Amino acid sequence: MTSPNTNFARWLERSGMSNKELARRVKAAAQVWGQPHIQTDATAVRRWLAGLQPRSPVPEVIADVISASVGFRVTAYDLGFAEGGTADRSLAYNSSFAVTVEAVADLGRADVDRRKFLAAAPFAAVAAVGPSRDWLLNTIDQHPDPGPRVRFEDVTAVKNMFGEFQKMDVLQGGGSGRLILAEYMNQHVYPLLRRTHSDEVRRALCEAAAEQTYLLGWMAYDTGEHGTAQRYLIQSLRLAEESKNAALGAHVLAGMADQATLLGDPAEGRRLAQAGRAGLGKNTSPACLADLWALEARALAKLGDKSDAARAVTRSETAYGRVRLEDEQEWAAFIDPAYLHGEHANTFRDLGQAERAERHARQSIDHARKQRRARRGAMSQAALAVSHLQRRDLEAAHSAGLRTLSLSRQVKSSRCVEAVQDLQRRMEPFGTHRLVADFNERARELVAAA
Repeated sequence: MTSPNTNFARWLERSGMSNKELARRVKAAAQVWGQPHIQTDATAVRRWLAGLQPRSPVPEVIADVISASVGFRVTAYDLGFAEGGTADRSLAYNSSFAVTVEAVADLGRADVDRRKFLAAAPFAAVAAVGPSRDWLLNTIDQHPDPGPRVRFEDVTAVKNMFGEFQKMDVLQGGGSGRLILAEYMNQHVYPLLRRTHSDEVRRALCEAAAEQTYLLGWMAYDTGEHGTAQRYLIQSLRLAEESKNAALGAHVLAGMADQATLLGDPAEGRRLAQAGRAGLGKNTSPACLADLWALEARALAKLGDKSDAARAVTRSETAYGRVRLEDEQEWAAFIDPAYLHGEHANTFRDLGQAERAERHARQSIDHARKQRRARRGAMSQAALAVSHLQRRDLEAAHSAGLRTLSLSRQVKSSRCVEAVQDLQRRMEPFGTHRLVADFNERARELVAAA
């Protein structure tokens, strides 16, 4: 005989939803998860309250619905259901290092073995609130289970691989090497986290694992799998905290800020960028500081705050002026003029300031061309094209648009495809003009393949 689920009852009462309303929202959320067979009603909710354990992924769907209602992350475990599955558990920022290791390892396995299910897991808008707060509080004191000791040589081997995978992402897009990196992490890195280490080796290993887990998240972000990306970023942030590397944690929060703004929540994007700056040491990583200011500028532009957005761009440029490459960590290598000018171009694009957007876009394009960075070049060409459209210069926009297409075909990046689709939407006011028709025809194959 089952016992009433008092945890679930307590959270349901806190959400303010009736049994019928919860059932309606769960059905709607199940559609987003790609689980249309889940047909919940008020009777099912009463059974859950009585102690019936629903089958996976229903507990994770319920947790998403409750989380959205109360405004912060609640897991299936919190609701009194069986311990949440991969998609749910990897959204939690757990104070236990051992639980974090299992969560990130299971996430890596799911990314390789159960990609279809994991890719369907949605982005949870409120999930970043707890992780960013807990990272700042920095209250951890957990140790891994005993086992063969890990040496510095093991950590060095992991760190040496990072540069190669990062280069693959920068030059070819997130879709080119992610599964290879996920398999490498599953086979060689996450198992090391379960073994014993000296405190110094443990911090170094967590730092290396955090770097590469972040890169997995960024690659998933670049291929449009935002639910997967979010889960990797949260676990990367927890590993960064364990490593005591404040700059690395701030870097992860920058990625989370970028994602939040992209997905339509610039207020959250700004908050995450501010949290990153708050945790960053005063003289630690000017490159990371420049990135955080650039991303706050992007968020402010989306919020329509012209003066503060322009001020944030200036602060980003000032911070980057203090960068000494030899003092920066390897993960900061991508934060350079090609990247920053590209972000600033997008900020001024969103503010409708075409002249400033064009200036930054051209500088980004020049740097990206020299480095053979097709993805960055494509995105900055798209920003340039928009600046021309804002001036009603369709011919110049068409030319920049064609360069966007050419570069986008060289990489596996959903962001490039989205930039092309954005251009198509912005050309719609020009109606059936021959240049619009030509661009749409040339873009058809790229967009259809995505």
